[in-house]
Amino acid sequence: MSCHLLPVDSPQMPAQPYAEQRMPEIQPIPFAALHLVHAAMRRDLARLPNALRLLQPEDEAGARALQGHWDFMTAMLTCHHEQQDTRLWPMLRRFAPELRLLLNWLEADHHNLDHSFTRVTTLVRIATRDPASSWPVAYAVEELAARLETHLRIEERQLLPRMAGIFPAGSRIGTLPELLDLLRAADGPAAADALVWLLDGVDEAQTDLLLADCDDSVVRHWPHWRDTYARCSAQLWGPGSL
Repeated sequence: MSCHLLPVDSPQMPAQPYAEQRMPEIQPIPFAALHLVHAAMRRDLARLPNALRLLQPEDEAGARALQGHWDFMTAMLTCHHEQQDTRLWPMLRRFAPELRLLLNWLEADHHNLDHSFTRVTTLVRIATRDPASSWPVAYAVEELAARLETHLRIEERQLLPRMAGIFPAGSRIGTLPELLDLLRAADGPAAADALVWLLDGVDEAQTDLLLADCDDSVVRHWPHWRDTYARCSAQLWGPGSL
């Protein structure tokens, strides 16, 4: 399952030092990777319906870009669910057995959401091949977004606050570096693609703080990845989308 947002044949950036700046006075976000995945899914599910409605029959490049981005999003969500179900939830069941009923519900809902995304994937494929059908598909995406929002709110309001009392400060659980490492070890989206997608629209000061936790290779390549993604994103969503 190989999905790319950055051009596959894009050369690696020449080694450039990342500009060192004094870190802004901003607090790190606990379990930042979980929050970033949630925010990225909300962001793109909010703007995809309009992009589908505006798709023109002759715009084959735009159709391919929309389909590719949808495939990337669903691959990221699948990886996110798999990592929670196979890695995070077992740890929580062990250290916080009182959360088992909630975790069981979340895991079951992951399967329900995956089926819903599979259904909408078929519809998006139809719409990108036949833009005349894009309006009802856009409504289906909006319904899916509302369905996912319920799940995300339950995680954020009922689970994440409890996790803060289970995992000590400084733990790698739920951090951006941990997520990138897990993606590198998985057969799924590339870590570079995931990073630029997750940080799309994130405040620059917060981005700097998040990157400070990543390894040197990520920090060196970030300007190139960001600029390449900005060009791809502008083609998909319009100028100023990053």
